[in-house]
Amino acid sequence: MVELNTTVAIIGAGPSGLLLSQLLANAGIDSVIIERSSKNHVLGRIRAGVLEWGTVETLKDAGVSERCFAEGLPHDGFDLFFNGERHRVDVSHYTGKQVMVYGQTEMTKDLIEQREAEEQSIFWSTPDAQLLDVDGNNPKVSFTNVDGKPVTLNAKIIAGCDGFRGISRQAIPQEKLREFERVYPFGWLGVLVDKPPLHHELIYANHQEGFALASMRSNTRSRYYVQCDNGDIVDDWTIDQFWSALITRLGPELGPKVQTGDPLEMSIAPLRSYVAEPMRYGRLFLAGDSAHIVPPTGAKGLNLAVADVRRLARAIERWKLKGADAALEDYSKEALNRVWKVERFSWYLSTMLHQFPEHSAFEKRMQEAEFSYVKSSEAATKSIAENYVGLPF
Repeated sequence: MVELNTTVAIIGAGPSGLLLSQLLANAGIDSVIIERSSKNHVLGRIRAGVLEWGTVETLKDAGVSERCFAEGLPHDGFDLFFNGERHRVDVSHYTGKQVMVYGQTEMTKDLIEQREAEEQSIFWSTPDAQLLDVDGNNPKVSFTNVDGKPVTLNAKIIAGCDGFRGISRQAIPQEKLREFERVYPFGWLGVLVDKPPLHHELIYANHQEGFALASMRSNTRSRYYVQCDNGDIVDDWTIDQFWSALITRLGPELGPKVQTGDPLEMSIAPLRSYVAEPMRYGRLFLAGDSAHIVPPTGAKGLNLAVADVRRLARAIERWKLKGADAALEDYSKEALNRVWKVERFSWYLSTMLHQFPEHSAFEKRMQEAEFSYVKSSEAATKSIAENYVGLPF
């Protein structure tokens, strides 16, 4: 039996857990990271790529933004298409800020390199990890290390950054949680391809046959999505069917300009909204997908996790260095206040931009009226811009 001690035990070595450990280290607070998957698996995950400016600033404050600024693509806005009508949302004009296209995989790589350079303790491949005594003042994490030895990690705080299916939220008694969920009746079929992007900014399109998104990871790599039926699997689609659907939904102006090719990756993401309240139980604090899920419309998932982590890091720093217990006590309420606003925005965009199978002619007209209002209203466009660039952290 190996027994270890730390101030903060971080569950999950995705970008949330890694960033939290970096922010804490910069404040002189020690932590240990426990990750159920292998390092290669974490580095190989394909995820989001649009960073709010608050996320970019957090990476800069953490000291891990050099490659993001060197290789990322700053965007001043994005386009909304609705049955061929186009409306540009000039984010920079309305907010004075930009968003940055920089893949979550690259962000994770940067964080791992920085944490390893600073000799951060990370235990990879720990699928048997369990949380113990989280409702007391001395919580613990038990797991088996790669040498097959049982380990008990004693901590003062446990940060659950291990995603929706992780162990952290499951450690909270069910009667102590309130869960809110909206499952959408469709998914996104996504393709990653080594071809130049269709446009220098993102394009969100609502077509009578379904939603489409033209995005990118770099100037030579594109990421495209089309709305698909709930329950579809990748094998239900050929790559030719995907390109045909994408080109049709982007309309006659843009569709023919798409450069097609063999996919590097092809996958389906279901759409759901989910929030667990509270985001704290005893000395266990949830952050990111362990506490909430947003639809990918508007690219809020990773950014919402970063906002949680920044808030949690500040609370832990005030508690550790100044003895401010109130900072920990206020974390859940303050985080959830922002979470619900972001959930609202993702729900709003998803509702406006997708074809819902249950919608009557009335709901379809409401979508058209909403787009028409946004297109004609500077106030409505500004509201979208403020939410898209990111609410204050």
